[in-house]
Amino acid sequence: QYPLIFWDGHDGYHLHMPQYDPVQNVPTKKTISCMQYYSYLLMIRPNHSNTLLHFRELFHQFIVDMYAKVESERLNFIRFNQQLRCEQYNQLHDALHRQDANPADIGQKVILPATFVGGPRHMHK
Repeated sequence: QYPLIFWDGHDGYHLHMPQYDPVQNVPTKKTISCMQYYSYLLMIRPNHSNTLLHFRELFHQFIVDMYAKVESERLNFIRFNQQLRCEQYNQLHDALHRQDANPADIGQKVILPATFVGGPRHMHK
């Protein structure tokens, strides 16, 4: 999507990108997150020219797009790995056991944790 920035055909981040051991420089069983990848990409290092910082307005657009990608990945993680252990979230269970309820019309409830920055529970904290 950014051929001017990644002119050499670099793919960028993908979901199953392995984490490398810094000592032996071999891939480990762990994968890196989107936030870790772009943090590393944007980091300013001594004796290393980061050409990404020279693209001005295109760099700004790239940062906004990557921020949206990071937030989307965080929300998807919460959505697919959430396990509610509280009795007050039983509305879905009650709706399924009613006689007049259609399961296709109910949907899925996702509750953002208080640690999710920008969520309503974080704002009240």
